[in-house]
Amino acid sequence: MDTIKFSCVIGSTNITVPLGMEIWLDDEKLLDLDHVYQTHQVEYEMPDNDGDHELRFVLKNKLSDHTEVDSYGNIVSDATVMVSDIQFDDIDCDYLTVKLAQYYHDFNGNGEPTIDKFYGEMGCNGTASLRFTTPIYLWLLENM
Repeated sequence: MDTIKFSCVIGSTNITVPLGMEIWLDDEKLLDLDHVYQTHQVEYEMPDNDGDHELRFVLKNKLSDHTEVDSYGNIVSDATVMVSDIQFDDIDCDYLTVKLAQYYHDFNGNGEPTIDKFYGEMGCNGTASLRFTTPIYLWLLENM
């Protein structure tokens, strides 16, 4: 059976703030951190069988206190989690993630539910979702 290696790097812009992160592939939790206090290299092997899949990055534990805003409403400092070096079989998929992934959030309860593009940075509790199909090389060819 052929397999695919998924990998990415998770890090925080402020390791003193206890932001949490989960990574899910379909219904399987690959990572569950209550506090991203260091950089994490994530790797996972999955079968390359025909199918539809969803990769989800979930930011949790973000509080309003973790964002400093000035008197004009401008963000002065913030704590976020960065997701980078997204790869399938050592092929860089950061471009495809920006092109295809969607970030679902509600501004940490301060706004209406919204869907944004996902640029690799998560500053609101919510889920960034990337849907893909296998065999992975066909999906890569169709989307690159």
